[in-house]
Amino acid sequence: MENKLLTVFLASNLGIVAAFAATGAWAVEGGNFDLATGFDYSSGKYGSASATSIFSIPVTGRYMTGLWVFKLTVPYVRISGTTDVVSGGKRFRAITTTATTTVSTTRSGLGDVVAAATYDAYSGSEDDFGIYLTGRVKFGTADTSLGTGQNDYAAQADVYQGFDSFTAMGALGYEVLGSTTGVDLNNVVYGTLGGNFQFTDQTSSGAEMRLSQKPSAAGAGQRELTVYASHRIGESLSVRGYALKGFSDGSPDSGFGVMVSSDF
Repeated sequence: MENKLLTVFLASNLGIVAAFAATGAWAVEGGNFDLATGFDYSSGKYGSASATSIFSIPVTGRYMTGLWVFKLTVPYVRISGTTDVVSGGKRFRAITTTATTTVSTTRSGLGDVVAAATYDAYSGSEDDFGIYLTGRVKFGTADTSLGTGQNDYAAQADVYQGFDSFTAMGALGYEVLGSTTGVDLNNVVYGTLGGNFQFTDQTSSGAEMRLSQKPSAAGAGQRELTVYASHRIGESLSVRGYALKGFSDGSPDSGFGVMVSSDF
């Protein structure tokens, strides 16, 4: 029996620069901790006849000190659809197809834990140009039928250029995907391109296009657009909403989510 694996990235995960732009945080002196939670929902056929919906509730802690940002995400995941679709945590979803008929089920539990560290390599106050370098590990901690069970490793560089109230941004990354039993995955290059507009000190909005290589001969690359808006309430609370549209079998057809974060 031949197994095939299709991998698609989760679009709600905005780039490093986009996430900072949405919360209004670019640099931190001393130490600062924030905690965020919310929900993410997406639905897609991923090249199959029926749609699969994935609902997740991530809890993310982020600690910022000096030139470093450390982030840990622990998600709850609920999948409704065929059993050949699994969630790979916050970074990607994997779709497996076999020669047998798939069964539609609903399963839920702990998703893959994701840890990341970002370094502010350059921030120019005069030219408003910056570079962020990020290393990320997705641990294969998801419950059975919710994840691949393998660790993935990624390195990413984000750049931004400010123009008054508008910030152009992009990212280029390389991800090492852990192969599952009987299925060899290729490492992938991915990238993003987008922009953020700061309407006021409290409110911003933007969009980001994300592309990735396909992870296997049977897989599909990612092509999807995410739009978002963020508003800061008071001194410590921020709310961000986003929606996405997929343009390939490697992306969900559509999705949306809301995240609320609080500084401590």
